[in-house]
Amino acid sequence: MAMPTSHLLAEHYQRSLRADEVLARIYSHYPDGPKLHQLAPLDQLHIGGISASARLLNLLDVAEHSLVLDIGSGLGGLMRQGSALGFHMVGLDITHRFNILNKALSEIAVHQNGAAQRWVTGNAGALPFAANSFDAVLFQHSLMNMPDPAQVIAECHRVLRPGGKLVMHEVISGGQSANLRFPVPWADTPEHSHLLDIAMLLQLLKEGGLQLLHCEDWTSTALEWRQRQGQKEQATAKAVLSPQWVFGERFVEMSNNLLENLSNDAINVVEISACC
Repeated sequence: MAMPTSHLLAEHYQRSLRADEVLARIYSHYPDGPKLHQLAPLDQLHIGGISASARLLNLLDVAEHSLVLDIGSGLGGLMRQGSALGFHMVGLDITHRFNILNKALSEIAVHQNGAAQRWVTGNAGALPFAANSFDAVLFQHSLMNMPDPAQVIAECHRVLRPGGKLVMHEVISGGQSANLRFPVPWADTPEHSHLLDIAMLLQLLKEGGLQLLHCEDWTSTALEWRQRQGQKEQATAKAVLSPQWVFGERFVEMSNNLLENLSNDAINVVEISACC
């Protein structure tokens, strides 16, 4: 019997995860607790890192969007950053071991006294929340893992209150998507990559009852960041934390392919905001 898609996705992300070693390393190097920027090489597993998360959160107003759902929260970098700003963050991820480590990192991080956080293991296509229960929904490099984006967007619309906001920092198909090289951080093979092109993404948002507020291409900035980051990662052996603690040795090839895909217009990166 074939493994369900959700299990395959969780296995992709967690099979090389060395959670106990990560925590032991953090306790050893940061006995007073790690700061957000010290965790970033591990928990900001998206193009643009901690500065991209800051920009995404800046699209929200803590007074207006106090309760935020982070879909595909991963190891929680965006959640902790939002919490430190006063947002009440709920993180949903299909990978349960990510949620366990995410919670552990929040408990020891320097900014642990920020606004409340909550961790939920679940599927974005069937959100385990009541209607009209969130002020905002965030996606950061997560919709690309979801085989039924129309259903996911419909679920977002359901759980958002009237006037609620959806914001995205997402990887999408570029003009040369046929040349996409694998593995990449979100998928080892094409079967598990669900990139949309920009026209389809905007159409799905519209059909899902969301009104577009803005759409901005980040690709050139993303490429520059990935080039700088690649130089830093060459010194991985000296780094306290790095993506290799999540992806293992596969990350070297993933990183090279990511840069190649950005350079060759196989993928683009966009920032989008929309409201109910």
